[in-house]
Amino acid sequence: MVRRVAVVGAGISGLAATKCCLEEGMEPTCFEQSEDIGGLWRYTEEVEEGRASIYRTVFTNSCKEMTCYPDFPFPDDHPNYMHHARLQQYIRDYAQHFDLLRHIHFNTLVTKIRKHPDFSATGQWEVVTQKDGKEEAAVFDAVMICSGHHVYPNLPLAHFPGIEKFKGCYIHSREYKEPEKFRGKKVLVIGLGNSGCDIAVELSTVASQVYLSSRSGSWVMSRVWNFGYPWDMLLITRFRTWLDNVLPKAVSDWLYVRGMNQQYNHENFGLMPVDGTLRKEPVLNDDILSRIACGMVLIKPNVKEFRETSVLFQDGTVQDDVDVVVFATGYSHAYPFVEDESLLKNRNNEVTLYKGIVPPKLEKPTMAVIGLVQSLGSNIPTADLQCRWAIKVFQGLCKLPPVSEMMEDIDEKTGKKAKWYGTQNTLQTNYINYMDELASAIGAKPNMLKLLLTDPRLALEVFFGPCSPYQFRLTGPGKWSGARRAILTQRDRTLR
Repeated sequence: MVRRVAVVGAGISGLAATKCCLEEGMEPTCFEQSEDIGGLWRYTEEVEEGRASIYRTVFTNSCKEMTCYPDFPFPDDHPNYMHHARLQQYIRDYAQHFDLLRHIHFNTLVTKIRKHPDFSATGQWEVVTQKDGKEEAAVFDAVMICSGHHVYPNLPLAHFPGIEKFKGCYIHSREYKEPEKFRGKKVLVIGLGNSGCDIAVELSTVASQVYLSSRSGSWVMSRVWNFGYPWDMLLITRFRTWLDNVLPKAVSDWLYVRGMNQQYNHENFGLMPVDGTLRKEPVLNDDILSRIACGMVLIKPNVKEFRETSVLFQDGTVQDDVDVVVFATGYSHAYPFVEDESLLKNRNNEVTLYKGIVPPKLEKPTMAVIGLVQSLGSNIPTADLQCRWAIKVFQGLCKLPPVSEMMEDIDEKTGKKAKWYGTQNTLQTNYINYMDELASAIGAKPNMLKLLLTDPRLALEVFFGPCSPYQFRLTGPGKWSGARRAILTQRDRTLR
């Protein structure tokens, strides 16, 4: 019987885990190494060891109706896209509303998670923590790891010959906070992702020139889409997902590329992805095109070689007098506090999880990793549903198949992901398909036929409208009485 649950981290996933445990009558203890909640969204002036770090001007890329916890909408008067400070306040309001703070141990670092000696019988874990120089150990019936995957920067210097000769300075985007120190300099940003584009645009207001280097290109979208609505309210719908699933892939690919090039031809701006049919996560940026058009940002191919003061690119061009390089090259995920690393990394040194949550080779399924997926949907509702599914597994109400079947399922999904997203995007998944898969297992997926017969207005909005988080609290465990109204009024709040 799972009763006591250790939650590692008090970011958006850790808070969801804590709340979901309380909903099911469990006793969560959340360990947070810093002094406050918020995780990634808690901005600090300095980079803190072991914590995610964001820059001063970060805004959300998904709109408020698609970002919220599914039973806690944003206030009506909030803008559709929010500065990190406003989102952090929302996270605090959520924690206070559901009385989560009393379950969190702040300034407490989890240093070790290991199986209890009688794990094969009990499924229990020993969790070792450190606070004020003192070490403590406690036994828990289950563990939910919610430490995120934006902590350990990926700095692939081995792929950039000559970097050791470069006389300028280089940093990872994790270290970037604000642009003023780069005033008047020539800056090369490597990486055409959300952070790389944001930083390039911001630096272009103070730097003498910004170069943005991309290895494989990317689709770039604006937050504001057709008719002025948020992009995700128009694109993340059950109808569009259904079309993607039933159409032949060649037709689906053609429609996808046509849609992504609808507002402008990416090739004309040097942004065209090498394989445009892959559903890699697009870049969300409202300003990069104008910066390119004005010559403030110059798009360059991949770097071939660094020299003392210049950079040679793959197309043979050389850029002289480069002062600073910003590596916006993403992050690697690691869990150094898990004593037996093979629990998570049991194949090709990659994290291997059933449903993206549970290590498949545990004798007892009492460990869950929350938040280690990426999709076009927001992390907050994804984490919430992952937690609800994981707790049902802990309770034995959601039975897992044998290890061999779980590994087959992982292999099958890995193959599908490679086909749709490429081999480099192992965490990416289709938002609605993934959410429905978890929701079906716990009885929280909307029944479209039943809705059509009993509540046709709601059914039409659920199928053709945005797949907002409230849909996954219409029914099942954790059902929220305000879900129907929230769905039917989501457009009103967007326009407000």
